[in-house]
Amino acid sequence: MMKALQITDNPKEKIKLVEVPIPKPEEGEVLVKLTAAALNRRDQWIREDKYPNIKPHTTLGSDGCGIVEKVGSEIDSHWVGKKVIINPNIDWGDNPKFQARHYQILGMPTHGTFAEYIVVKNHRLHLKPEHLTDEQASALPLGGLTAYRAIFNHGEFKEGENMLISGIGGGVATLALQFALAAKANIYITSGSQEKIDKALQAGAVDGANYKESNWNKELLEKSKGFDLVIDSGGGKGFSDFIRMMKPAGRIVSYGATQGLPTTLDLYRIFYYQIKIQGTTMGNDQEFAEMLSFVNTNKIVPLIDSIRPFDEIISAFDEMRSSKQFGKIVVKI
Repeated sequence: MMKALQITDNPKEKIKLVEVPIPKPEEGEVLVKLTAAALNRRDQWIREDKYPNIKPHTTLGSDGCGIVEKVGSEIDSHWVGKKVIINPNIDWGDNPKFQARHYQILGMPTHGTFAEYIVVKNHRLHLKPEHLTDEQASALPLGGLTAYRAIFNHGEFKEGENMLISGIGGGVATLALQFALAAKANIYITSGSQEKIDKALQAGAVDGANYKESNWNKELLEKSKGFDLVIDSGGGKGFSDFIRMMKPAGRIVSYGATQGLPTTLDLYRIFYYQIKIQGTTMGNDQEFAEMLSFVNTNKIVPLIDSIRPFDEIISAFDEMRSSKQFGKIVVKI
């Protein structure tokens, strides 16, 4: 038997650590003994019933690092004993630009990484970057893939451009900051917390603004002289402000809407300045491999807010819900 954090059908206790059988790998599959796993907003949204197709008694978790312990067929025996991270994409499909209708993310409805063991397809495995600890490596998959696609594919980033990353502090945003620094961007950030702004400046951002203050957008525009690229997770009123802060032919890439829908959209400015607005979700398998190569080449170490024992994972969820963290929250399994 093993411990796993699963969704329950009890409305008063939506997630619970339970004892379940250790899964067995079949042909084309491997059994990974997990050593570390990282939390994502997606996990909390599932806990709050804000995600489609929620399936009770499913083990949550999309990010994980571990050691391959068993394989389902002799052809995969070379994986045994290897330290690996797991690509959380399941059946992206043949179109690199858009996920297939049957696409899924590890951790719902397929059993995920918040467990002592997991069975995955052999083609989901990648060797752990050698310069990272297990905890650091576990922080990469979902957030790293999302940030990489947003910046380099949809964002079409070029060295030396001005980039704005909104809502700094979350896993995707902090990884986007680190990727952009490695790619030699002039990075500006926003947050509702001065403490998070200060941490981003210490990490290498040029400047930042607190979006809770009046005229934050005007001040940031004056300091930056406009943005070539915005990476946004918030939406809301701030999205409308970004449009007025863009340089001609600027790009806004959106991967979330935590602040809701924009109040207005200045279409006149969008078409006259030829501003591109692009949505993005996760990324394809080729981008996952490219992201890992980028991390290895630039020796990027994901920012981690805290590491705690697996038994404390529910309190980790509660902390993530408060949005006080800067970087990823990781559990050691």
